[in-house]
Amino acid sequence: MIAKTRLDIMDGRTALGIEFGSTRIKSVLIGSDLVPIAAGSFEWENALENGIWTYSLEDIWKGLRVSYRKMATEVFEEYGETLSTIGSIGFSAMMHGYMAFDKDDELLVPFRTWRNAITAEAEEKLTEAFQYNIPQRWSIAHLYQAILNQEEHVSEIHFLTTLAGYIHWQMTGQKVLGVGDASGMFPIDTETKNYDQQMVEIFSQLTEGTAFTQELSQVLPKVLLAGEAAGTLTQEGAYLLDPTGTLQPGIPLCPPEGDAGTGMVATNSVRQRTGNVSAGTSAFAMIVLEEKLKEVHPEIDLVTTPMGDLVAMVHTNNCSSEINAWVHLFKEFSEALGLDIRTEKLYTTLFEKALEGDPDCGGLLSYGYHSGENITGMNEGRPLFVRTPESKFDLANFMRLHLSSAFGAMRIGMEILKKETIRIDKLVGHGGIFKTPEVGQRILASAMEAPVTVMETAGEGGAWGIALLAAYQSEETLTLAEFLEQKVFAGSEGVTLDPKEEDLQGYSEFIERYEKGLKIEAEAIHALK
Repeated sequence: MIAKTRLDIMDGRTALGIEFGSTRIKSVLIGSDLVPIAAGSFEWENALENGIWTYSLEDIWKGLRVSYRKMATEVFEEYGETLSTIGSIGFSAMMHGYMAFDKDDELLVPFRTWRNAITAEAEEKLTEAFQYNIPQRWSIAHLYQAILNQEEHVSEIHFLTTLAGYIHWQMTGQKVLGVGDASGMFPIDTETKNYDQQMVEIFSQLTEGTAFTQELSQVLPKVLLAGEAAGTLTQEGAYLLDPTGTLQPGIPLCPPEGDAGTGMVATNSVRQRTGNVSAGTSAFAMIVLEEKLKEVHPEIDLVTTPMGDLVAMVHTNNCSSEINAWVHLFKEFSEALGLDIRTEKLYTTLFEKALEGDPDCGGLLSYGYHSGENITGMNEGRPLFVRTPESKFDLANFMRLHLSSAFGAMRIGMEILKKETIRIDKLVGHGGIFKTPEVGQRILASAMEAPVTVMETAGEGGAWGIALLAAYQSEETLTLAEFLEQKVFAGSEGVTLDPKEEDLQGYSEFIERYEKGLKIEAEAIHALK
């Protein structure tokens, strides 16, 4: 096996995927069998600067290089080979957000991430004008809000893209974007697989007489489908990725994609009536639709697969941050006692304890809102833990509560989709919250009221997904769905859990309490400025 992998590395029969997540930049190298052979990562955090959630360009490039270097070092240490060439490369990142550049390719304002809830006026006006839900975090909402705010930089915008699109541009010189990521910038016409031209015209009418006189279609990146040529690594791009000069230029790149698209790929969920739930700092459920929704729902985003098929997306800004905060507190406590407990052991122990809790979480209530939450109408976040004197306050219920609350806003969004009578044949969970067997999976199944499958690759996430899309570049005969089913997931069924009746009843009681308690969260936002 090692000999085969060495030959893959030497001959360039590999694919590299690098994904910029909200808390980690991860590089995954896969071999000819499409299985990871080396990985590297860089931990980072967004910063709140002048009321804007952002990442600096310095951290973006530092994180990319560190992540790549760690992966390349692992290749050398494990297989004795220096990584000088790769079969294909792909970049993905958090979707949406706002990166605007002038004619000299200079960033006009600091990167505004998906986490910002500062475009409420634009969201409302665009949704009304398009008759299509435009969430606050979408790039077009950020642009229109900047226009409404009469921000000085608007007249200078020459190019607007996402984080993945920016990295790809710097690597190849190509201003392109995968259709899945593009669908989080501006609505996509699923017939033409391009920006909806009718809505482009409506936007032009809305911006008449403003400082934005540019043609929107000239400002947005070109839309590409999975498998289409997206440029090659330039000499400058090779040095940006590997400053040692070891990596050679000329490597083909796949279209850059968003984390929603890579999640669909990593869970084999690109066919109609399949779905997946990605759970991390934020969380989203993606359901590939058979037809358009009957109504416009402000809680439901409409995006696409990497092949341009329509997807209903229930997106929540908050998921695991509050769980992580409490685990960190428990770690501090254990260290104060002089105990050296690995973080992974803490997570496993606390998660497993949650299954001992009552299905309704013992009457406890929490909101892990570190930022605003669109589905529940909160424009800011105030993490809260609430209980009555009669609540059953113990560790098991406490941990079950925070896991249940992590999916609370998503459950509310899924209730809306259920009224549209959409059909789901398969729902796959992925992300760090599922690393401990059964726990997150069982609670998600009760929240979604549906069976949930978790595969062995659940922890691989989007970096593996974009590596697979990079590998798909060389595929000439199979569709993306066929490629995944026949070459990646053949024989990999995963573990499926059906929701238990007592869990369904308990979660229903919990979510009723959760919805009633939203008044407390709203008051906390008002009172705790």
